Amino acid sequence: MAPPLSRHLMLLALLLCAGASADTIDDGGDRLPSQPHYARIFSFGDSLTDTGNALRILGSQATVSRPPYGETFFGHPNGRASDGRIMIDFIAEALGVPQLTPYLAGKTAADFERGVNLAVGGGTALDPAFFESRGLLPFLPVSLRNQTSWFHNVLQVLGTERRNVTASSLFIVGEIGINDYLIGIIGNRTLAEMKSTFLPPIIGAIHSAVTDVIAAGARTVVVPGSIPIGCEPAMLMFYQGQLDAAGYDPETGCITWLNDFARLHNRALRNMIRGLRRAHPATSIVYADLYRPVTNLIVSPGRYGFRDMPLDVCCGGGGGGGAYHFEVSCGAAGTKTCPDPSAYISWDGVHFTEAANRQIACSVIQSLWPTKQEAGCR
Repeated sequence: MAPPLSRHLMLLALLLCAGASADTIDDGGDRLPSQPHYARIFSFGDSLTDTGNALRILGSQATVSRPPYGETFFGHPNGRASDGRIMIDFIAEALGVPQLTPYLAGKTAADFERGVNLAVGGGTALDPAFFESRGLLPFLPVSLRNQTSWFHNVLQVLGTERRNVTASSLFIVGEIGINDYLIGIIGNRTLAEMKSTFLPPIIGAIHSAVTDVIAAGARTVVVPGSIPIGCEPAMLMFYQGQLDAAGYDPETGCITWLNDFARLHNRALRNMIRGLRRAHPATSIVYADLYRPVTNLIVSPGRYGFRDMPLDVCCGGGGGGGAYHFEVSCGAAGTKTCPDPSAYISWDGVHFTEAANRQIACSVIQSLWPTKQEAGCR
């Protein structure tokens, strides 16, 4: 097990409030109709997908409530953990469906009939009781079970049209689970315990959520995997000086053991999805690879229009020239922001810039719908 993270990383982890390898090769089942037609999207997950729920829970305490979050596209903070749009925004645009309403921003059927974002930055796959029973504290007491409960509340509001709504919608269940693992890492849990005690119930929680939406009438479900956690600048910064050269992948500069664990999660997730396909042959259930698209950006940043230092942070510098240009939390007093976020992959050390989110979304869209081409994709 790698050395434990400093307690400072616990605060940074609240922000999550978020090359081809054998475990990312397509197995032939991760494709959807080449001409997709959905009326709306229902999305579950954490801060990689959240468009405003954590902001409504935490208010001014949320990091994403302060500038420069949102500056590139919206011109002001709007609950997204980026300088602009996030992956779910680009996916919605590509499919020609409305932007999703954050669950906590809606009240009526009219609010929800255009799609619902149930994701929460800082949320976990597992319930708070799982962590509390082990002497651990969740970042935010909102789990995937809570998001599923909110989904059923939406169905109640929609009334008699609910089956038609779910059948004509795209469901995205994830990405989720990174926060669960970070809580264990910060709590000094061993790698063996993480594999045996955390991983199986996290996959089980995702399985339950997918099964639940299928029972509600979902016909198309996308289940994204984990990003390469070891490429997060926040992780690289706080492990700096604690690992020898063997602890880093020479091609990416990322932390090897963290990425290995992310890939282990993804293999378990894909195996679970195969079982769901057998149990529900009338429903399209597909895996969306996030690991490879992010790794591609880091290995070949110039190909996608990014600068040559792909692990540097855009927002988080304090003027002292710290490693990865990451010294303070984005939005904190004295934070310096890079002059051109579109040249950077990492926005705040944990989340991606709008430009990176676009390219990751492009990869997901083109993998699920191979004939679909979107403007701005490289």
